[in-house]
Amino acid sequence: MQSKLINFIQVLRTHDVRVSPAETLDAMAVAGTLGFDERIYLRSGLSMALAKTPEEKAIFARCFDRFFQHELADFSDQEQLGEQPEDGDAEYTENSDRDSELEHDDSSLLEVAARDNDALQAVLDMPLMQSLQQNDRNELSLAMTRAGEAVGLQQIQMFTQKGQYTRKILDQLGEAHIRQAVIDLEREQSPALAQLQRYRDLLREQVRDYVEREYLLHAEGKNKQFMDEILGKTKLNNIEHLYMHKVHELVRKMAKKLAARHARKRKVTKRGQLNMSKTIRAGIPHDGIMFKTYWKQVHKDKPQILAVCDVSGSVAAYAKFLLLFLYSLQDILPKVRSFAFSSHLGEVSEFFANYPVEKAIELVNWKYGGATDYGNSLLDFANLALDDINNNTTIIILGDARNNNGDPKLEIMQSIYQRARQVIWLNPESRRAWGTGDSEMLRYQSTCHFTAECNNLKQLERIVDQLLRSTR
Repeated sequence: MQSKLINFIQVLRTHDVRVSPAETLDAMAVAGTLGFDERIYLRSGLSMALAKTPEEKAIFARCFDRFFQHELADFSDQEQLGEQPEDGDAEYTENSDRDSELEHDDSSLLEVAARDNDALQAVLDMPLMQSLQQNDRNELSLAMTRAGEAVGLQQIQMFTQKGQYTRKILDQLGEAHIRQAVIDLEREQSPALAQLQRYRDLLREQVRDYVEREYLLHAEGKNKQFMDEILGKTKLNNIEHLYMHKVHELVRKMAKKLAARHARKRKVTKRGQLNMSKTIRAGIPHDGIMFKTYWKQVHKDKPQILAVCDVSGSVAAYAKFLLLFLYSLQDILPKVRSFAFSSHLGEVSEFFANYPVEKAIELVNWKYGGATDYGNSLLDFANLALDDINNNTTIIILGDARNNNGDPKLEIMQSIYQRARQVIWLNPESRRAWGTGDSEMLRYQSTCHFTAECNNLKQLERIVDQLLRSTR
């Protein structure tokens, strides 16, 4: 049962429920105390140990009900049983008696055929075949579950694997012996062939249904993770509009992960403003006497980040997601000021203060999009922000450095480099293209502390992670 619980926790993780090793041990202790017989108690106990937010509790409830369902497979011969009419129907009673006689005759045919066929007799003596003949649903469902665990069914990821795992489970159950017996009876044209074929087909149908249910449970989260992995490594300008909402969701997920990793820890201080709520709670065991006081102190962040984004046609998609990334991290980032440019540059921080981030990015692209002129844009930037740059300032520039053969104004970049704590240049083009044609990247590179190729979300996440480490 411990392995089953670990498999369940793995399902939760594929559905974006964060479960730590310590929480896994807590869940095992809960399961050991409550047992697996009472599902209601187990469900409540595991929910308290594993789910931490309302969203995670909803996902937990859905996954628990699907993972621990006790629905048994139905191996009865539906075609033979047919629909049951109302009670007291004499015709139904007569038909039922006839069906019972037919079933008895079919079983007798198998027994008769097995008298002179040692291979068929061995098949009829198999526990699987006996369970099929007796319609022992409980034993057959357990056998399928054990076979699924033996072949690693919980690792299923793609819908194309369903047939592969169905065949593996059937082989694990011993269906190959039944299949060979069917071939032998068909060759002999035995009257017992039809009944053995029905047992074989019932087994195959129920195994296929079992694999389908497990696929929906295990593969849903894995497919989402696989899609996120693909989108994270795909160049942003190659992502079709159909997937843009998924990319926005992925950006927020990455930002949430970075926020959890770099969130500032509150420091205990002995001066500042009295934290009344915490102090009063600490005094409750002492009849309200505040033996121990707690203080809170407002800490002002001195560092600032200036994000300078090229929003010309070839780079606009990358700038959009950099700005989305930065503004998804406002709670943990130092002060962020944003600038956008093509032929001229302007500060766009007020757009993000007055509009939702997606609308703000659209307005930025509309106002500042056009042909690129890095020299003129650097002059605008120097007029707007050069005096505000100091050794606590980080400059992030996102652009391809293609200046249409204009003056690059390297002296302004050198002045920024001398004043700033660090200058980071992110270029969506491949490094092999730097310096080719009208690219000034190799010249700008000498005025930066760090340059990197950045054209997908994984690269952007890694660079923003490094940025957060350096500004702590």
